[in-house]
Amino acid sequence: MAITTEQIKKLREATGAGILDCRKALEDADGDFDKALEFLREKGLATVLKRGERETLEGAVELYSHGGGRVGVMVEVNCETDFVSRSQAFRTFAHEVALQIAASSPHYLKAEDVPAQVLDEQRSQEMAHARAEGKSGEEVEKAVESRLEKYLEEVCLLRQPYIRDENITVEKLLLQNIAAIGENVVIRRFARWELGENTAV
Repeated sequence: MAITTEQIKKLREATGAGILDCRKALEDADGDFDKALEFLREKGLATVLKRGERETLEGAVELYSHGGGRVGVMVEVNCETDFVSRSQAFRTFAHEVALQIAASSPHYLKAEDVPAQVLDEQRSQEMAHARAEGKSGEEVEKAVESRLEKYLEEVCLLRQPYIRDENITVEKLLLQNIAAIGENVVIRRFARWELGENTAV
């Protein structure tokens, strides 16, 4: 099947991959755009692991206000170079992260940040809930583990479904952006305030 310039251009815009890589992916996928896209994403995400060791001292602090000033978000997103920190792709990603935080109210960046005490309390609550439903033995353990996973998806930013595409998590979005931008990118920290709250997360 002949691969058109338009197909290559479309795939390049979606992935940030080079022209030759896009052509090869399309040829290997017999012109199937989705298969080629998945192949390049996987290939790109593999190179992400190599980039993960690089220092990220540049970046931006993105500020976002929502609902006429009722919700405010501040998030620090880092990258390797000043050049990338000024790019449209990087700025757009930082803004998307701020929107995600405003909309989904995460408490932590990643699962490892959740204090053991909080997890223990959550586990006890889920255990009591499962038993109240009449579950016993192995059923209780399965129910508790499943609900704990759901809890982590709700409170950890990187585990949350991305608000614009619930088929991917914020972590997957981050990895896609690392692959497209070509540098290590890190969501360093964030804060979210809502009018009338007693404490800020």
